[in-house]
Amino acid sequence: MTLPSLRIKLFADGADLPGMIEAARNPAIRGFTTNPTLMRKAGVTDYEAFARAAIAAIPDRPISFEVFSDELEEMEEQARRIAGWGRDVYVKLPITNTRGQSIIPLLPRLGAAGVKCNVTAIMTLDQLQAASAALAGAPPCCLSIFAGRIADTGIDPVPVMRRALEIMAPHPHQELIWASPREVLNLIQADAVGCHIITMTSDLLAKLGSLGKNLDRFSLETVQMFRNDAVAAGYSL
Repeated sequence: MTLPSLRIKLFADGADLPGMIEAARNPAIRGFTTNPTLMRKAGVTDYEAFARAAIAAIPDRPISFEVFSDELEEMEEQARRIAGWGRDVYVKLPITNTRGQSIIPLLPRLGAAGVKCNVTAIMTLDQLQAASAALAGAPPCCLSIFAGRIADTGIDPVPVMRRALEIMAPHPHQELIWASPREVLNLIQADAVGCHIITMTSDLLAKLGSLGKNLDRFSLETVQMFRNDAVAAGYSL
């Protein structure tokens, strides 16, 4: 299995601008996603300035920026404003606010206004179905299921993603994102089930060099690592 043989689109997930620019040099990276947590971790202090710099530096691929208000009306205003920053900008909207209020009522209005939505933090098929229906007449959009977090609860996300694709099938302008992957295996799983996109952080992207690696060779390299670290530490018995 090699990266070029996969059908799924690989999006880099992060908010380190130099890292994003470096990732954009890789043709295998088909798009970018961010969120306020990643932006804070990267030290971003001016949201709009960062976003505009990223759009200017990476003008030829889709990139998602998330609203951060907790009030539905203001979320809609932010979404419209963010969408105006660039042709390939997608606006991430969490499936609910922090009080559990659904953002579904906003989606038909944003779709009618031409906003490319990326509905994020979806965990259940009920949430997915409601978002898909609300965006039936929208421009290109994404529905992002946090498959990794579903797996963290002990539930296999693969059947969830498969059913999500069936729900979305009547709407070819909608793409399903396998979000929050935990390991390279998730890339293979997402591709096999037919997901359109998977997002991967820089840590996971760095592991892609192991994709399809010979396991005997990998075993030997691991043994060598253990031995080299023991010698470097000066351990003795």
